[in-house]
Amino acid sequence: MKPQLLVAAVAFAVFTGACAGATGQRPFGVESVAKFDEPWAMSFLPDGRLLVTEKKGRLKLVDVTNGNSRDVAGVPDVDYGGQGGFGDVVPHPDFATNGIVYLSYAEAGEGDIRGAALARAKLVATDDGEPRLEGLEVIWRQVPKVEGRGHYGHRIAFDGEGKLWLSSSERQKFDPAQDMASNMGKILRLEDDGRPAAGNPFAEDGGVAAEVWSLGHRNVLGLAFDAGGQLWDVEMGPAGGDELNLVERGGNYGYPIVSNGDHYDGTPIPDHDTRPEFIAPAAHWTPVISPSSLVFYGGDVFPQWKGDAFIGGLSSQSLVRVEIDGRQAREAERFDMGQRIREVEQGPEGGLWLLEDGKAGRLLKLTPKPPTAG
Repeated sequence: MKPQLLVAAVAFAVFTGACAGATGQRPFGVESVAKFDEPWAMSFLPDGRLLVTEKKGRLKLVDVTNGNSRDVAGVPDVDYGGQGGFGDVVPHPDFATNGIVYLSYAEAGEGDIRGAALARAKLVATDDGEPRLEGLEVIWRQVPKVEGRGHYGHRIAFDGEGKLWLSSSERQKFDPAQDMASNMGKILRLEDDGRPAAGNPFAEDGGVAAEVWSLGHRNVLGLAFDAGGQLWDVEMGPAGGDELNLVERGGNYGYPIVSNGDHYDGTPIPDHDTRPEFIAPAAHWTPVISPSSLVFYGGDVFPQWKGDAFIGGLSSQSLVRVEIDGRQAREAERFDMGQRIREVEQGPEGGLWLLEDGKAGRLLKLTPKPPTAG
């Protein structure tokens, strides 16, 4: 490990150790609502029902009042294996009137290649029939498809203007993150039909470059807007250097030229502070937390956390609370959940919901603990 990373690791270990006592008593109760087979993503619908994707290619419609779930028919074929399979699911901002949902997934190509794809379809889900997707249409694909089954990214978010944002990770191929002939290693801004959105910074370059909002990303697994409408991401670093980034128009975040981690084989990567032309993360972690997801909390169930970011942790088996101050961010608390956390979301009632990773991953509802008498 490079000397500066060793110092950072020691400092961070001291910091998290100091926090451990404060977070040993979780200020919330945990209710298990349902179980799934390798869940990857979830999104609430306006009526309070929940959509959950399972990596092997199933979409579940869940009644969170009783935990009952039904399979949704008409889903696309997915290329399951490694980190690939069914990815994100997000309803259109006007879902209440158009019924459209967006789905990301790993798609097979000819031969031993694959890439992320984004589709949309109308969800038909009545109480008296099998829920199904109608009119499924693929509206975007990673370019090019490559070998391997890692780093798809494919997190979906909508902004207040109805633009569709998508993370497209670099598929463990490094160089595409800086190559504008590829849409990998980028964060993309699209119209809701998959076309490059008007006003993108590289629109004049044409091709897939016209989709790009920012570049130099590694593996972006969380994408969320704060209360002020600013976009943030969380991405996995290599051996060290997980990142929380404020995503800027036309910004280059430096991967694989710079990172606060090193390659897995021990080959060093220069730190961000050696190349100031690249945008440094607002916060970074060594040792890693393995961020899986990101949400900004805006509910009233936990009023003390309004405006804070929450990150699901995989290898850290944690829920990480981050305080934001303008362009700066700091880890404030880390809650040990005892399992890999695949996603964190805010529910329509204003609470926090978690999905555990794995073959018996639970859907968890967090509720405040009553204050203790003193």
